Amino acid sequence: MTVTVGKAVAERLVPTRVEPALPPQLPASLRPRLTPWQGFRTSVATALEHRRLFLLWPYAIIAGLMVSLVTPTEPEPWVLGLVGAAIAIGLLFSRGHTLVFRTLTLAGAFWVGASLLSIHAAMFGTTMLARPAYGTYEMRVDEIVSELESGTRAIVSAITPTGTSRNVPMRRARIVIAEGPSLAPGDIIRAPVRFYAVPGPVVPNGFDSQFHAFFDGVGAYGNATGPVERVSTGSNSAPERVIDGIRRGIAARIDLDLRQPTAGIARALITGDQSAVPDEARETMAAAGLAHVLSVSGLHLTIVAGLVLVTLRGGLALVSGIHRFASVKRVAAAGAVVAALAYFAISGGNVAALRSTIMLVLVLGAIVFGRRALTMRNVAIAALIVIATDPASVFRPSFQLSFAAVVALIGAWELMRPPEGREKSLLARTGGYLWGIVLTSLIAGAATLLFSVYHFQQTSPLGVLGNLFTLPLVGFVMMPFAVLATLAMPFGWEAPFLAVMGWSIDRMLELGGLVASWSSGLDASPLLAPVALLLGLTALAWFTFLSTWHRLIAPVLLVPAVLLFAVDRPPDVLIADTTQAVALRGDAGLQLVAGKADSFAVGVWRETYGEAIEPGALLSCDSIGCFGASSRGFTVSIVRDPAGFYEDCGMADLLIARRAIPANCAADTVIDAAALARGGVQWLRWDEARGGFEIRPAIPQLSRPWRATLP
Repeated sequence: MTVTVGKAVAERLVPTRVEPALPPQLPASLRPRLTPWQGFRTSVATALEHRRLFLLWPYAIIAGLMVSLVTPTEPEPWVLGLVGAAIAIGLLFSRGHTLVFRTLTLAGAFWVGASLLSIHAAMFGTTMLARPAYGTYEMRVDEIVSELESGTRAIVSAITPTGTSRNVPMRRARIVIAEGPSLAPGDIIRAPVRFYAVPGPVVPNGFDSQFHAFFDGVGAYGNATGPVERVSTGSNSAPERVIDGIRRGIAARIDLDLRQPTAGIARALITGDQSAVPDEARETMAAAGLAHVLSVSGLHLTIVAGLVLVTLRGGLALVSGIHRFASVKRVAAAGAVVAALAYFAISGGNVAALRSTIMLVLVLGAIVFGRRALTMRNVAIAALIVIATDPASVFRPSFQLSFAAVVALIGAWELMRPPEGREKSLLARTGGYLWGIVLTSLIAGAATLLFSVYHFQQTSPLGVLGNLFTLPLVGFVMMPFAVLATLAMPFGWEAPFLAVMGWSIDRMLELGGLVASWSSGLDASPLLAPVALLLGLTALAWFTFLSTWHRLIAPVLLVPAVLLFAVDRPPDVLIADTTQAVALRGDAGLQLVAGKADSFAVGVWRETYGEAIEPGALLSCDSIGCFGASSRGFTVSIVRDPAGFYEDCGMADLLIARRAIPANCAADTVIDAAALARGGVQWLRWDEARGGFEIRPAIPQLSRPWRATLP
């Protein structure tokens, strides 16, 4: 009481400090208008004030990865160490200089990216097999990739030769087993195997199997040439064996209750195994803009986690008095985290699923701890985790597509965030849901269009309609009943739930086929050069960093930039390295003048360049070789016998021989065995102005550790 009175007296005796009155805010109509440049500077200042520079760290790391990939040799460790030390010292002494400090943080992120491939190569890389190896080997099964009628694909390690078999240098290999017992991770097997080198890219800037296999520790592919013997069985308590058993058990139940192609799609949705999806169904879904449904990603994980969140929250709310002990919302969010992690475990763990799981854990974790959930910062954190743990994934289409889609959707949500607290009728909520599907499809489709065209030469012009027709089916029927079927499998009650799921898959395929038929003839795509990816990355970084309407400037400018600088030209000649295939441009387009029309390389050429590449009679052939002219005006010779060099060396603009060519051969351009061994598949285009060829080897350099080189 005395203290209270004394405080009151003191407040009366001591004059109160009067704060200066703030000037009244002018109405928006009377405020001075900013010039476009002033508005942009304000937008940048706001982004820096809100610490959005952190959002550029993933982009700086990706830029460093790109630079380290295209360099002809591995970066020297001492150079990386020296640069890293210099950046660290600069950061230490520039705390008071904001601009310098911010610049050095981005330089540090770039340096991390430039170092990551070398670090991961030392930790997880392997020696690549250069020449085939035959023999009997004992191996440990690490992973069952797929099980089909044609055989079981497995990843094996600890490859030990038996008897007189040749030792092999790789850490792991991927083999196909045609006959033998049912295998699981942890099993030790013995089998006669033919190992061969992992093939390189089939087109310049195409998917590089050697690069990705190297960072997975896979140094060779192989085929079991006889029955496989199981030497010992792995521990049934090993986590990978338990998960594999669950996945295979789910797949077996699906195959028992559903027919193809429904069963293959159901397996892809629940276990992540797309190997059983027929090509026809895959092509239909791609044409209708539904290819993303097949790959376990944010859509599937969000539906599963959201279903668990709503169910737990509704169920716990019915328990009287529970709110006095715990927050129902936070407990439900924690349960949804567990569900997301469990789904990720049984879905195979692809890159899109990993990124989506990290995002969901961050979002739901924010709910558990009472923080804001849906932010661009969470996207950046998820990207940093994925890049740090698997930097090679940055160069996979799945990472680029999923990352671009999520960034675009979060950014659009920041711009169009609806006001909170407004009650809506059921009709309004339904309309909002459908409108959300349209907007989501448009935004995600626009964000991923560049990457889809670059990697797959594929667009889905009516993808919005495909998603509008089918996503309600996926969200309200297909995925909920997939969850219910999975939960019912331990009790043997899954059949009715799988039947409903199968019905929804059939309807999705019917609607997808309808949309695909409408899209026929509308899916022509241009060829894009690698600079398109750099332009897309720059536009995405701009869109991520800014939070005002100025973020839309770069995406809008991206379209003319790609058309001006990134549209590529098709080849006039394609020469395979490991087969006899040669394609030459004639009046009807690229035609096959040597090799088999059904070879793997020719199939990839067809998909990449959108041409039929059927056998043609452009060249006249005999026992010595072939000679003829292209419709572009140059002459070509394919020499099979050394006798052909004497005549064709002086006549052909392009001479192709899968043997050594005499040093005095006068042909303008020569592709021989050495060039094919060094650069792989050869891409050539005739330049009429200079009367010569532009040549692009599929393998630009051999000095990187993921390239197999003969001693």
